[in-house]
Amino acid sequence: MTPAAIAVVVPAHDEERRIQACLRSVRAAAAFVAPVPVVIVVAADACTDATATMAAREGASVIPAWRRNVGAARAAGVDHALTLLADAGPDVWLAMTDADSTVPTPWLAHQLAWARREYDAVLGTIRLASTKLGALHVARHDADYFRTRRLGGTESRWEHPHVHGANLGVSASAYLRVGGFAQLPTGEDHDLAVRLSAAGLLIARTDRHPVHTAARLRGRAPGGLADLLTALRDPTVRGGDPARPRATVGLDSARTP
Repeated sequence: MTPAAIAVVVPAHDEERRIQACLRSVRAAAAFVAPVPVVIVVAADACTDATATMAAREGASVIPAWRRNVGAARAAGVDHALTLLADAGPDVWLAMTDADSTVPTPWLAHQLAWARREYDAVLGTIRLASTKLGALHVARHDADYFRTRRLGGTESRWEHPHVHGANLGVSASAYLRVGGFAQLPTGEDHDLAVRLSAAGLLIARTDRHPVHTAARLRGRAPGGLADLLTALRDPTVRGGDPARPRATVGLDSARTP
């Protein structure tokens, strides 16, 4: 598949402090794949601050979503994006990130490389952005996050087990085939990935061009990264291994191009 157009979908709930940096990084990634058309859609979900206004100023198409539900917000954002790109035909690529994250400039180009090799979806990784959590806290997170990477192996060859809505790409045809994002308050990214795998679609895992995401202890989605980081402060909170519930999901692995 050679995508005729790309849609980047960003759900956001009260992210006025971070949305500008997010969208500027997405715009840089979009410029890097020119002349492929790119639309950026922000689903402003139950926002009570200036998130929507700031997103519009950064050139995003903004739609209101009053669900306080990240799965519903992502689904609404994708629906709107596909409407905007209706003239592009079926070969549209959907790239997902989060409003508290910044993407590297080659991010979209990397996803397109997988799409052109006939992959249906791309699961990328994250790195914690600059944080006040402290070195020990970050080390605890990284020790679990990278535990499956071979010693001495290159990052680009790591067939990681992670699924992040902040770094996910999927063809529109594959997305629609499995029914899109479910209206889940958390875990909507894992749920979609499981259904893509169950449908026998070709999924790439890659640690090239990871997304940097906010390392905060009070997040927007229950059971998300913020809750995981909070649990890492006290490993007894969840008992045993606090990072495992959100860290892994069994899917097909793939080589890095």
